[in-house]
Amino acid sequence: MDKAIPSSSPAPELELDNLRALKVLGKGAMGTVFLVHDLKADPSACNPFALKVVDKSSLHTKLDAERRARWEINVLSRLSHPFLPSLLGFFDSQDYLGWAIPYCPGGDLNVLRYSQTDHVFSPAVIRFYLAEIVCALDHLHTMGIAYRDLKPENVLIQQSGHVTLTDFDLSRSLKHRTFITSEDETPLAEVRRKHRRNLTRWINVVPVSVVVDNRNSTGTKAKGLKKAKSARVSPVSRRKPSFSNGERSNSFVGTEEYVSPEVVRGDGHEFAVDWWALGILTYEMLYGTTPFKGKNRKETFRNVLMKPPEFIGKQTALTDLIKRLLEKDPTRRLGYARGACEIREHVFFRGVRWDLLTEVLRPPCIPFLEDCDSTSQSLTPSTTGFGISDYFQKLRTPPSMPPSPDCQRLTGF
Repeated sequence: MDKAIPSSSPAPELELDNLRALKVLGKGAMGTVFLVHDLKADPSACNPFALKVVDKSSLHTKLDAERRARWEINVLSRLSHPFLPSLLGFFDSQDYLGWAIPYCPGGDLNVLRYSQTDHVFSPAVIRFYLAEIVCALDHLHTMGIAYRDLKPENVLIQQSGHVTLTDFDLSRSLKHRTFITSEDETPLAEVRRKHRRNLTRWINVVPVSVVVDNRNSTGTKAKGLKKAKSARVSPVSRRKPSFSNGERSNSFVGTEEYVSPEVVRGDGHEFAVDWWALGILTYEMLYGTTPFKGKNRKETFRNVLMKPPEFIGKQTALTDLIKRLLEKDPTRRLGYARGACEIREHVFFRGVRWDLLTEVLRPPCIPFLEDCDSTSQSLTPSTTGFGISDYFQKLRTPPSMPPSPDCQRLTGF
């Protein structure tokens, strides 16, 4: 992993003192994410952004966390894709390391799924989100980067309704494997017209600002939602010898219910781990739960290695896609031989116009206008927000105890 922030990065260096946080968006093992605006560049706070900050002075922040943070900044500085975040800026002070990315007001895929009555998506909605996620993973793999942390919480919904992946601290640079491509790299463009479904036309029938699911579309936000917590597996080096030339990684990383069999076994892994995670994600979007979750970590890992995924009802194109993505042997897994090209060719995606995904104006869910209004109200000039340094300083400062009666008498004397 690269340890330094590339000096050639086009992203500007931010001034910490000019940044004002409007609210805390989330906290994780790596750092704290704030909704922020720049007092000089954007005094009226019309264009807030997300700022992830690592407190280097914290006792809980070790060198490994800082190293992973610098790696994430390095990755973000190289990304240029509509379904991946861009690095807006960064700062590196003695106590803090922070980087800015676009703010996604639509929340994440987990929150969006819970807003459904049955906590699941329809196949049509699943198709749309999967198509965009496949494009994002394909771009990363083309760059030689294995994502290794795909899960609903890391799939964010942009203001436009399209997705973006987030959190790249567990990603890994691997030697890019040249996939064997077929003579026709876009076979879906050549299928007969009666088997073609125009994605733009399919999406345009979706009502704006409403989560689409014909079975349970309510058009209302989920209230009192408690985000499902997923235990994250720390990157612990395995004892087996490493593969040479960066062809595989032996790190044990990911989220328990999304970890692939080869990672559990410690056999070494490469890009196919992302296609496994895509299968888990698809299963959860369809059924509202992951397929191998056990009572504890040991049982979960045993299920990952031994248990086949269970499906309800007759097999469909979607369940066939899931089954082929959840192949225990990575060399037989869909996507192993020819990457995303294999997945695009699956019958479930028949009719998807991959080249027109970014042009879809009405995705299944567009963030509610009231969400945007409430955010803008919190960004009025009268709301000054709070400083990043002040926030962490208060966390480090123990609360003062009220003086005892004896101390009060002595003070009075």
